[in-house]
Amino acid sequence: MVRLEYIEHLYALLLIPVLAIFFLLAWRARKKAIERFGNISLVKQLMPQLSHYRHFFKFGTLLFIVALLAVGWANPQYGAKLKKFKRKSVDVFIAFDVSQSMMAEDISPSRLDRARRFAQNLVQGLRSERLGLIFFAGNAYLQSPITTDYNAINLALRSADPNSILNQGTSIADAIQLAQESFEGNDKSHKALIVITDGENHEEGAINNAESARQDGIFIYTIGVGTPQGSFIPVRENNGQGGYKRDKSGEPVNSRLNEDLLKEVAQAGDGAYFNLSVGSDKVLEVLKERIDSMEKRTLEQRTFEEYESSFQWFVGIAILLLLLEFLLPYRKKKTGREGKLFDV
Repeated sequence: MVRLEYIEHLYALLLIPVLAIFFLLAWRARKKAIERFGNISLVKQLMPQLSHYRHFFKFGTLLFIVALLAVGWANPQYGAKLKKFKRKSVDVFIAFDVSQSMMAEDISPSRLDRARRFAQNLVQGLRSERLGLIFFAGNAYLQSPITTDYNAINLALRSADPNSILNQGTSIADAIQLAQESFEGNDKSHKALIVITDGENHEEGAINNAESARQDGIFIYTIGVGTPQGSFIPVRENNGQGGYKRDKSGEPVNSRLNEDLLKEVAQAGDGAYFNLSVGSDKVLEVLKERIDSMEKRTLEQRTFEEYESSFQWFVGIAILLLLLEFLLPYRKKKTGREGKLFDV
């Protein structure tokens, strides 16, 4: 299979008809100039070494050189070999909490910003694995199935915002259940779920779902975002002014990190709990070690098509022809008849 990497560069071929027209006009003007000088047959006898066909040959060679350079500039490529290779990886779902409580600012600049930054670093650190992404608040939503398209996952993380979720709350149970349903295959190994949340769970069943997921071969790791002392949840009031989320009695809601629940979920999932406030780099390092130590699945993948560039052949031939055109004279070899105008 052959393709052109920069096909738009072929517009340079439009120079060929322009140069051809210019050459024909110049040749016509030259012929008229000779006719004004004298009889054409007599002039030809005065210039016996002049070769008309060499003018055309040399100019045709130049046009061919232009064509070769234009094609070389477009960089013809060939190959398109489909390669297969095997890789070992763990399938990892990241469950990211986008509830309103993540807007609390008990850790700087906010729980959501700190969690987002950690999740993006996590994606970068787990590039040898296959990753998926789940957003959850009152319900869980599959943002990305298991994939190696890490850019798409990072893009989704950058857009994570509580305002995009209508059903607010924090349902860790739904996130675990959705991850369990979304893993590929029926094998009970090389699967992990990383839950990033403040643990303010408003639904029952998180522990039971974690135990069920572990029976299905899923290790669960929980990442706590926030502090046990907690903080108020900033919101935008109807008048546009800043304020805090309030309960039914009108008191500001103090959102606290629920470490006990997150530890129980991690224990039920045979994983581990990490507090993000101890340092995201340290958490990321330990978590990556845990994932690396898991049993990995061997996958056969097909790579993208590989093309080999061949522009150098066109440029090389063009340079060679240019050298030959430069060395080729316009005159014929001497015939011995120079100046003999009146031979019979």
